[in-house]
Amino acid sequence: MSRKKSPDHAPEQESGMDPMAETQEEATTEPEADHASESPRVEELERQLKAAKTEAAEHYERFLRAKAETENIRRRAETDIANIRKFAIDAFAAEVLTVRDNLERAQAIDISDEGVVGKVIEGLALTLRQVDAVLERFGLTAINPVGERFDPELHQAMSITETQEIPPGHVLQVAQKGYLLNGRLLRPAMVIVAKEAAKT
Repeated sequence: MSRKKSPDHAPEQESGMDPMAETQEEATTEPEADHASESPRVEELERQLKAAKTEAAEHYERFLRAKAETENIRRRAETDIANIRKFAIDAFAAEVLTVRDNLERAQAIDISDEGVVGKVIEGLALTLRQVDAVLERFGLTAINPVGERFDPELHQAMSITETQEIPPGHVLQVAQKGYLLNGRLLRPAMVIVAKEAAKT
């Protein structure tokens, strides 16, 4: 009985890499390649984020400084307004005190002296001129509309009197002068208005 000869050597495997190993290697290298390509983009985004945070911090700091400056300006304005309200008439008060001093000196005159009445009248006229000058310097203008047409915006009629001296509707007499303060009515003039006399 004959025996079959077994081959002396097992058939040699084909040279080269194992297909399974090659597939695994490709699968491993592909994510690494993707990661390598995304890395610069991530770094750029991180750089942009850092720059945005720095810029936001600078803007916030400028906002805080502007807010603090605005608050300081508001406080200074409030202080200035308070001082204006408190001391707005200081110059006017100083002028009025001069007038008062003159009146006080006139009051101290001994009226038993001869000729004192004339001096008092002269002093009063001088004081009145001082008062008018003070008022004019501070923007006060007198309204003395004798003979002018009655103006309800500037005059207040106390009464109406028949007369032929002036045309009807005109101011016959001023009982109290009015005043304008820098062009704005401060006090109307109190007047008596003429009316056409009845025919006899």
